Amino acid sequence: MTDVLLATFALLPDGEPGGETLVSALAERDIDARWVCWDDPDVDWAAADLVSVRATWDYHRRRDEFIAWARSVDKQTRLLNGAEVFAWNADKAYLIELGEHVAVVPTELLGDHDLVTGLQAAIDRYGAAVVKARIGAAGLGVVVAESTDDQRLSGLTAGPWIVQPLVESVRTEGETSVFVIGGEVVSQVHKLPAGDEIRVHEQYGGSSGPVDVQEEYADLARRATLAAETVTGNRLDYARVDMMRLGDGTLAVSELELIEPGLYLDVLPDNARPFADLVSRRLR
Repeated sequence: MTDVLLATFALLPDGEPGGETLVSALAERDIDARWVCWDDPDVDWAAADLVSVRATWDYHRRRDEFIAWARSVDKQTRLLNGAEVFAWNADKAYLIELGEHVAVVPTELLGDHDLVTGLQAAIDRYGAAVVKARIGAAGLGVVVAESTDDQRLSGLTAGPWIVQPLVESVRTEGETSVFVIGGEVVSQVHKLPAGDEIRVHEQYGGSSGPVDVQEEYADLARRATLAAETVTGNRLDYARVDMMRLGDGTLAVSELELIEPGLYLDVLPDNARPFADLVSRRLR
């Protein structure tokens, strides 16, 4: 049996929803895996043959501490995707670099010094703008604004931020996620928000469900993953590519999740098998 540690955080000690499915899939391959909290001082990371970051869903609040931890683990054992990929992906400014290679939702940077002028320019250009923290997760602090005195801006979390156009299709078509594991597209999930919400996360009323892999989406996912490998200079073990359709019909990347993307094991338990196969290959 081989010891693999699946990193999570304190509020999810048993891992992501459906996480037991992944542990079972690994056990079927004679791999002993268990969930541990990434900031637990008693964990011996060096004793593990491999570490996979799976549900560290507090990293955005502790970004520097998390990246320092990942770099430490990277020096002690095999860490899937690796600390330098995490450092690049933790800041949504990566979308600007990625956009030089594949279609992404148009993205610009905002700081405290240019929040008003930059936001006004975006509103003038797009009509309605979406502002979100550059280091953030789970849709926290995402604000739609139609003017610089929009009351919704009081919900902004700490900056710096990115600003993007409001992609109207998210309310009708929703958002799609494609999973790329070991370089292969393995599955696709479709997500819809509730009511006038643009966030597709369940905590905001969104819903998710598996759909058959469609080549248009799979093609963008492959190209986005290869582009990230080019930019970072690292081979990616796994990726979840989130995408939506722009007003001109272009399918564009909205997020590229390379740190701790949920595998949606509660609605797509079959994702456990290719991920377990990936771990098995990396242990050889």
